[in-house]
Amino acid sequence: MSGALRTKFTETFGVEHPIVQGGMQWVGRAELVAAVANAGALGMVTALTQPTPEDLVKEIARTRELTDKPFGINLTILPAITPPPYDEYRQVIVESGVTIVETAGSNPGPHLPQFHAAGIKVLHKCTSVRHAIKAQDLGVDGISIDGFECAGHPGEDDIPGLVLIPAAAKHITIPMIASGGFADARGLVAALALGADGINMGTRFMCTEESPIHQNIKQSIVDSTERDTELIFRTLRNTARVASNSVSREVVEILAGGGQFEQVRDLVSGARGKTVYELGDPEAGIWSVGTCQGLIDDIPSAGALIERIVREAREIITGKLGQMVL
Repeated sequence: MSGALRTKFTETFGVEHPIVQGGMQWVGRAELVAAVANAGALGMVTALTQPTPEDLVKEIARTRELTDKPFGINLTILPAITPPPYDEYRQVIVESGVTIVETAGSNPGPHLPQFHAAGIKVLHKCTSVRHAIKAQDLGVDGISIDGFECAGHPGEDDIPGLVLIPAAAKHITIPMIASGGFADARGLVAALALGADGINMGTRFMCTEESPIHQNIKQSIVDSTERDTELIFRTLRNTARVASNSVSREVVEILAGGGQFEQVRDLVSGARGKTVYELGDPEAGIWSVGTCQGLIDDIPSAGALIERIVREAREIITGKLGQMVL
C-alpha cells in the first residue's frame, strides 16, 4: 500500500504497518485479531484467554476464517493461582502453523528451540533494558519494550517509555517495538524517533468496534483520564496497572496496610475481571487499562484506527517535522 511505513519490524515480521495489537487477557479474540490483520497490522490471539489448549485450536481456526493475513499468538507466563498447562498451549501453537509468537512474563529461553524449529518468529515483551538484552542474547527475533505507562505488568523499575525506549535502543540490534502509553500517530512517530521500529497498543485496541468487551467498558475508557488507574501488588513486587475503581482501591489499601495476597485473593480473581468485560459493570472486579486511556476519545473500527494512525504519522513526519528542517 502506498504510504505504508517500512521499518525493520515490518520487514522481519512480514506485516504492512509497524503496529501490533498486544496480547490481552479476555480481549485478544478472533474478531479483533482478524480486523487488525486485515488492516495490515499485527493482531495477537491471547492463548490463555482460551480455557483449554483445545479451545485455542478452535480460536486459531476462527481467526483464519476471518483473515488470510499474518497474525500471532501471545503466550504470557506469569505467577497464577492455578498455573495453566503451558507446554500444551505451546504445542498447539507449534502445530497451528502460525508463524509469530509473542512471549511475555518469564524467560523465553526454554520455548525458543521448539518455536524456532517450527519456523516461528518470537517477539518477547520485557520491561527493562537488562531483560531485553538477555532476550536478545538468547536468540529471540524481536523485542517489545514495555514502559511504566502500560496496562498489566509494568515491572518494578518504574521507567517510562521516554527513557526506556532510547535506553534499550542503545543495545538492541534486532527489531524492537515500543509498548505502554501508545494510542495515536503522535506516539508512533515519537517511538520511531526514540529508536523503536514500531508500537504495541493494548488499551487503544480495547476501545474499538471489534473489541469483544461490553460497550460500557469501552465508554468508561473514553470517559476516563490518564490519572484513572491504580497500581496493585506493589508491596508484593508483582505490580499491575488496572482501572481505578472501588475494588482496585480496596486492594491497594489492604496491601499498603500490611495485608497479604490471601486477603485480596477473592477481590482480584480473574473470574471477576472477566465479568467486567461481559456484563459491562466497571466496578465488578479488577480489569487492566493503561494511562493512555487519557488520550482515547472515540470507538472506531480497528481498520479505521490503523489507517488514521498511519496517515497522520506520515503527515507529521513529512509535514510538521519536515518543515522544521531548514
